Amino acid sequence: MTTSVKQDLRVQALAARHAGRGLARASSAVKDEALRNIARGLVERQDEIVEANRQDYDSSAESGLSESLLDRLLLTPDRINALAEDVESIAILPDPIGETFDMRTLPNGLQVGKRRVPLGLIGAIYESRPNVTIDISCLCLKSGNAVLLRGGKEAIRSNRLLASIVRDSLVEAGGPGEAVQFVDSTDRALVSEMLEMKGIIDLMVPRGSEDFIRFVDSNASMPVVAGGVGVCHTYVDRSADLDSAVAIAYNAKVQRPSTCNALDTLIVHSAVAHEYLPRIARAWGEKGVEIRCDERAFDLLNGMGGVAPAVESDWGTEFLALVASVKVVDNMDEALAHIETHGSGHSEAILTEDYSAAQRFLDEVDAAAVFVNASTRFTDGGQFGLGAEVGISTQKMHARGPMGLREMTSYKWIILGRGHVRP
Repeated sequence: MTTSVKQDLRVQALAARHAGRGLARASSAVKDEALRNIARGLVERQDEIVEANRQDYDSSAESGLSESLLDRLLLTPDRINALAEDVESIAILPDPIGETFDMRTLPNGLQVGKRRVPLGLIGAIYESRPNVTIDISCLCLKSGNAVLLRGGKEAIRSNRLLASIVRDSLVEAGGPGEAVQFVDSTDRALVSEMLEMKGIIDLMVPRGSEDFIRFVDSNASMPVVAGGVGVCHTYVDRSADLDSAVAIAYNAKVQRPSTCNALDTLIVHSAVAHEYLPRIARAWGEKGVEIRCDERAFDLLNGMGGVAPAVESDWGTEFLALVASVKVVDNMDEALAHIETHGSGHSEAILTEDYSAAQRFLDEVDAAAVFVNASTRFTDGGQFGLGAEVGISTQKMHARGPMGLREMTSYKWIILGRGHVRP
């Protein structure tokens, strides 16, 4: 990497940080108009986006990119329209900036509370997902944060075009376009340069493989929101409605298997395993799901297509494909122990008609999202009513689960006195 490329990156980061001060002061009307412009631009320039994405997809397929990453890279007209709808949804959400909360009056008459403020400059480093360019930019825009975007080379054409739509839309609305900066260079060394920009970048958000996120988390000089790696379990309790349980596990596995909220391991109570497992195996089999079974599950499914004995590495693996591991347990204690040992803190579900079992699962499972009688595929900012998400945090500080507008803010204390002095 040349010195000039490093200098250009620093210039971009400083420009974003400076422009971010103006964005933090921008009115809700300006920000919402910019978002509506973006949504309209996505629709009007759909053909351009599809063509740029096709070039990215073809070159990535030729280079051997995995099927799961190719799926995340792909932008179809339907996906672009869905992106535009998400942007419109963000536009109609309340603006979090300036919200005053937790205000109270102390015994001495001093009023103390908090006011919501932007975080500052967000650094986004991501792989394969051009939708992230829109999701992160729009959430940063609405929450008054500047953003420095660095996507992977596999989506460079798509990301370049999408970032230009965002910037043009912000300028058209009267906002500071420099607050959205796109790193056009695909030099991987720039990632390390960004990670050293403490004091310029306030928060780093990585999106990509587990190894990539771990690298960013280990090497960043600023706080990092890490997550997105999802080893997701669904537990079919002895009291589960089995028709519903088949539909939910089918959806959680096959609706879009390349995502972090797709089912990886199915845990089934032994009292219903003999009836339930052949049913879900047949349903999955229609979609070509490979089923890796523990000994008890294999005994029940042996002879069915796509069924094989599990190995130890199948537990705790995020498959991102049409593969699922299956375990039979005798009680909830065993199910909870398995999830505690092999879960990633992302999304876990119980399927049950027993209220006490549901409440125990909600209380004891340590994950960002815990479901009762619903597919883990719902762990998503748009599905949670957030419009979109910057990412899904499996940490507990400062945000957990899908990160929307409020998760992209901090607060400052505000204190109102009437000549108060401390005695």
